[in-house]
Amino acid sequence: MNNINPVVHFEMPYENHERLINFYSQAFGWQMQKMGEEMGNYITAATAEIDENRMVKTPGAINGGFFPKNPDLKDLYPSVVIAVDNITEAMKKIKASGGEVLGDPMEIPGIGQYVSFNDTEGNRVSILQPAKM
Repeated sequence: MNNINPVVHFEMPYENHERLINFYSQAFGWQMQKMGEEMGNYITAATAEIDENRMVKTPGAINGGFFPKNPDLKDLYPSVVIAVDNITEAMKKIKASGGEVLGDPMEIPGIGQYVSFNDTEGNRVSILQPAKM
């Protein structure tokens, strides 16, 4: 069977990074890491053990991240990230299926090409073409 584009990541907005890190570290034992300004103050959430390629070791488990809330972008809600083999082809399929791609793909250093989209129900979801390891 061909790759069925698995969910590989989750994302949620935050208002206060210290409060967020304390909550998820204490409540669930997640390892939280705040990235710098150059990474948009993103906070990664390690919810599962990973291998040397930063892929989860437990099938079905995913890691995630948090981004600062932005009052100018009210549609930034919790979302999932779907892995795709070819981001350009996936964007075409999203549009052809009635979805709306939100901008152009961006390169996340060491991670891959990433872009968000709205599905036909108005849900914000993202796709990621992982960097070749």
